[in-house]
Amino acid sequence: MAEAYIIDACRTPRGIGKQGKGALAHLHPQHLGATVLKAIAERNNLKTETVDDIIWGTSSQRGAQGADLGRMAALDAGYDIKASGVTLDRFCGSGITTVNLAAAQVMSGMEDCVIAGGTEMMSYTSATADPKVPPMLDAGNLSLREKHPQSQQGVCADAIATLEGIDRQAVDELAFTSQQRAAVAIEEGRFDKSLVPVYNPDGTLALDKEEFPRPGTTMETLGGLKTVFNMFMDIPVDDQGNTYGTMVTSKYPELEGKVNHVHHAGNSSGVVDGAAALLVTSKDYADKHGLKPRARIVATANMGDCPTLMLNAPVPAAKKVLEKAGLTKDDIDVYEINEAFSVVAEKFIRDLDLDRSKVNINGGAMALGHPIGATGSILIGTALDELERSGGRYGLITMCAAGGMAPAIIIERV
Repeated sequence: MAEAYIIDACRTPRGIGKQGKGALAHLHPQHLGATVLKAIAERNNLKTETVDDIIWGTSSQRGAQGADLGRMAALDAGYDIKASGVTLDRFCGSGITTVNLAAAQVMSGMEDCVIAGGTEMMSYTSATADPKVPPMLDAGNLSLREKHPQSQQGVCADAIATLEGIDRQAVDELAFTSQQRAAVAIEEGRFDKSLVPVYNPDGTLALDKEEFPRPGTTMETLGGLKTVFNMFMDIPVDDQGNTYGTMVTSKYPELEGKVNHVHHAGNSSGVVDGAAALLVTSKDYADKHGLKPRARIVATANMGDCPTLMLNAPVPAAKKVLEKAGLTKDDIDVYEINEAFSVVAEKFIRDLDLDRSKVNINGGAMALGHPIGATGSILIGTALDELERSGGRYGLITMCAAGGMAPAIIIERV
């Protein structure tokens, strides 16, 4: 089997995902995708007519984010029309899945040059969501709801924290650490290699630095924030008497009246806009076009877990990808686990008994934000940059995804 190599990775800064407040919120999603696609081509003198495919992740594929964003962004970026594109949705895991599929295409010998990545404009999707329709993952399918009730993700996070005995102090401490680490990373320019500025269509600068972090965050300020998802528990989701709360307690009756609500705006992932792209090629393609690989893709994996708790698949996904790679958890120098909610990363660290200094070294989504379809690609680039900075060898990246899933990938610095 051929090897698949990461030649380069780039991403936009993450802008606050609110209309009228975020520096990117006025832009078209295709424009944001085009920004990173143009950058990955220019940075590598890429002949875009040789790009076999563009595999893109976008979770909310409606309106301006619909119509195969990957293909349209490539056209907007000035790519040759021969460079095809497809857009997929694995919810939050989309940006890892695009890279995994790109690697599979190259390793199978079916393709030689694939660009993977993703875009999510949460300012757009939140502004265009229908407030009368609960954002249920089962899309109102009552048969599925009876088999696998799937609640609001924050409710699931609090349910997991309760079942695992993870308290408010622990999740706040991890959120504080995330902010501290992100502040150091930004101050030291650790993201600079991957960051590309975003310009408005008229050529003026829209954003060239992270917009979401709150470096002044303290344990005291976190402690003063009110929990959020207790307010979701009694929201009705259908005319059958179901609420977000009962959708969890129907499967886990031991939680009835006992959910310990610990999550709030400070220890949950930030709502942001962003895009990222990675160039994945075969060795033959890289040699022929004078490209120097930065990392080898060692192994990829997918894992499903309980859809009702929804957020618990990263641990079994990490174990699966380590086994496929023939590695142990101690072989990994850099772990990136998406901080969808603090409990996800905290449980990941505890269950795998990890050295905390190896996990989310430069902060995570609680500090930097989580542009859903793009985050996985961002995390792979972040892990690669950190391996190069620190001289580490292996990085493992995984994240929870709605529906109770987690993709995972291991890369090796070369």
